[in-house]
Amino acid sequence: MHDLHRPVVVKLGGSFAFSAHLRDWIAAIAGCPGRVIIVPGGGPFADTVRSAQQRMGFGDRAAHEMAILAMEQYGRALASLDARLSPADTVEAIRRDIDAGRIPVWMPAHLALRADDIAPSWDVTSDSLAAWLAARIGARRLFLVKHVEPRLRGAPIDDLAAIGVVDRELARRLQMSAVDAYVFGPADHGAAVAAIRDGPAVETVSAC
Repeated sequence: MHDLHRPVVVKLGGSFAFSAHLRDWIAAIAGCPGRVIIVPGGGPFADTVRSAQQRMGFGDRAAHEMAILAMEQYGRALASLDARLSPADTVEAIRRDIDAGRIPVWMPAHLALRADDIAPSWDVTSDSLAAWLAARIGARRLFLVKHVEPRLRGAPIDDLAAIGVVDRELARRLQMSAVDAYVFGPADHGAAVAAIRDGPAVETVSAC
């Protein structure tokens, strides 16, 4: 299958939860039915887990499971913003939505909490989970939508991880797969849609 005919995984960062750019991204993605899978970040819901772990002292496995559920909370909120978006928790449900011309929003608990190749660590966030899903469903392109400066597009993954733009596991995930990752900033929804339809016009981030 040609890469342009494969769905694109778009990880929509949790930092957009209260952003003025969120509605623009939702509208742009919803205009590409059958071609996009949204992976939600954790946003304020994951921030609550981090804070609670510091105060309560529960372990990383519990925090990992709670953070994945935080992604589902954010994903449910995103799916409610446009009727073309549809929560989907399995590979089969994702494919049904794509075939039906909908935009699946991945609910990760069903798959991620059963996966023995996903470590229960804060080094593994929605970035790595998005790369994991992309490889699982045969997507070749992963778009990471983040509050990031344009100069950081195309920067090596290790550099982005060092300053906290992406998680520390993402480089390994990309090296293990045939997935190319691209970083988009807050106002880049138009460029993202063009890349979904016509191929990327931005630099891929390097996994080395």
